[in-house]
Amino acid sequence: MRFTARRRVRFSDCDPAGIVFFPQYLAMLNGVVEQWFDEGLGLPYAPLIAARRIGLPTVRLEVDFTAISRHGDDIEWSLALERLGHSAMTLAWQVHGGTQLRLRSRQVLVCTSLDTHRPQALPHDIRDAMARYRVDPG
Repeated sequence: MRFTARRRVRFSDCDPAGIVFFPQYLAMLNGVVEQWFDEGLGLPYAPLIAARRIGLPTVRLEVDFTAISRHGDDIEWSLALERLGHSAMTLAWQVHGGTQLRLRSRQVLVCTSLDTHRPQALPHDIRDAMARYRVDPG
């Protein structure tokens, strides 16, 4: 199963050429991770950070930009859980504008304590909620 979220490209996402400035895609990607927790996993992201003191920093990111997006375009973000380890996870991303692939990415997040900034095991409630998004490796 994949989590999908739609977003309209805003003026503030674009560079003077009128296309999405590539770092803005990464800010959008982070926003969709938060949305996945809130809507897809049913685990609100804000309390994860503030109350539970759990961080999920990106430690590796590979991105292929395959086509441009312009102000006003509706783009669909799609993620699947490719790997779920003890403290790390790999997300496989695809971003489409209509039928056109705009971006493909692989992102590794690590569960950390925001008090020590050290890796820690993913809590069971998070791991259990993520299980349905796991991609069949076959």
